[in-house]
Amino acid sequence: MPIADLSHGPSRPDDTVAKRPDDTVAAEILLERWPSARPFVVLGAVAVMAGGAVAAVTRPTGFELGPWLAAFLVLVGGVAQIALGAGQAWVADRLPDTGTVRAELTIWNIGLAATMAGSLLPAPLLTALGGVAVLIALALFLSATRPHHDAAAAVAPRWARILYPLGIVVVLISTPIGLVLSWTRHG
Repeated sequence: MPIADLSHGPSRPDDTVAKRPDDTVAAEILLERWPSARPFVVLGAVAVMAGGAVAAVTRPTGFELGPWLAAFLVLVGGVAQIALGAGQAWVADRLPDTGTVRAELTIWNIGLAATMAGSLLPAPLLTALGGVAVLIALALFLSATRPHHDAAAAVAPRWARILYPLGIVVVLISTPIGLVLSWTRHG
């Protein structure tokens, strides 16, 4: 009886590692997709820094809505925006065209600006319009990452292609909750 070659470890019948491109190819693909993610990452990073600045001046100035604004800038303007843009660039079978990226970026950030302005003024209707813009942007992100049957093999691992739309659902659910809180606080 021949001895099996176990120098590379035991074989697995459904080894997904063997089906994936090597790290070099994956890095090249991600670099190729970077222009699609860059505007979201840049504006998201600016929002995180702005949130930090708001947090720093909140207590000394007595800015009552400072903690909310800082959290909103960091979490929604920063983290969510970076995750949506970079995630889209990673998980989409086909990169969205430039017009789609511009529309997503513009509608998302108009929604955020309207939400912040509506909360600070207070103008709940403006906050609600901001929420609607955010929901439209989320629909665009979801549409841009739907699977295409004629596309080449998926770039992102399966777990990422499952988690990305789940993250969109989390933001989708939190938007009406935030709107209700805004209306009860200012309405």
